[in-house]
Amino acid sequence: MKYNKLFIFTLLASSVIFASCSDKQDKKKTAEEQTVPTVQIAKVGEENVADIQILTATVEADKVNNISSNAPNRIKQILVDEGMMVHAGQRLVVLDDVNTTSYQLQVDNARANLRNVEVNYNRALELFKIGGGTKQQVDQMELQLVNARNQLASAQRALRNVQENTVLTAPVSGVVTARNYDPGDMTANLPILTIGTVNPVKVVVNVNESQFSKVKVGMHVNLTLESYGDEVFSGKITMVAPTVDQASRTFGVEITVPNPGNRILPGMFGRVELNLGEAERAVVPDKAVEKQRGSGNYYVYVYNDGKVSYSMVQLGRRLGDRYEVISGVEPGQDVVISEKSKLTNGAAVQIRK
Repeated sequence: MKYNKLFIFTLLASSVIFASCSDKQDKKKTAEEQTVPTVQIAKVGEENVADIQILTATVEADKVNNISSNAPNRIKQILVDEGMMVHAGQRLVVLDDVNTTSYQLQVDNARANLRNVEVNYNRALELFKIGGGTKQQVDQMELQLVNARNQLASAQRALRNVQENTVLTAPVSGVVTARNYDPGDMTANLPILTIGTVNPVKVVVNVNESQFSKVKVGMHVNLTLESYGDEVFSGKITMVAPTVDQASRTFGVEITVPNPGNRILPGMFGRVELNLGEAERAVVPDKAVEKQRGSGNYYVYVYNDGKVSYSMVQLGRRLGDRYEVISGVEPGQDVVISEKSKLTNGAAVQIRK
């Protein structure tokens, strides 16, 4: 009887211990399952979309004129300042006219010499007509007359040049883009002022060499400027560089933009939208895309064989509830579209059925 009781007690104790161990294992398994995130995934698709290149750009003057004196001189007045609009023929700079007097004196002397030579020539010619001189004398006086006339013309040109460089005027209408001196300064190597024409303006952008065959002169281009929000300005490609930069693997493209009213000014920052036709692009749901904190980078989590990996992506345009992806993922891959805040690179996940 005692033996039976002992057997039953042992059996009951073993059952309790087994049940306790089994319960611990079940709880451990449940806890492990709860730490593995359950996510939804979606396939990376592929669509034929417009090949739109968005490029940063800075506005430049269409043509640039440097306003300088042809010789070192002291500046008396500068009548305009950087950023001001000027018109062709407008007075810009007044220089010291100290040299004008000496050049005027040279003109007066050359004119007096010419009058004296003319008198002697006419006298020699009259004497020759009445037989009182020789043809050789007349020819010599005629040569002196020609030289005197040339000397006067040269002195007058020099005077005009000095006068023109005493008051400098604008050769074109435009905006003053640089001012390098102040009144009282002596002119040196730098131009006193720089004027840029602003109707039209030009924009130069660098395009990846892979697009070289698609970019043509005459193509339509849209330009937006930070100064004018979403307003769109239209332009055309007027020059495509014939060479590719070896360092950046890009080529330059010059765009001409009409600018009535001179609203667009050199130095403004903007973006150029260049339509290069159509191209097959990978597309992902917008729910898959996350922005990296503290930067302008974007990424997705790619699912493969029970784990996720972090992949940086270069986005193109937004297409409704999808994003065009230029690089970073390939069509057919799986990307996570839920519970992304719980994920880390290489983390194991479960797929929500």
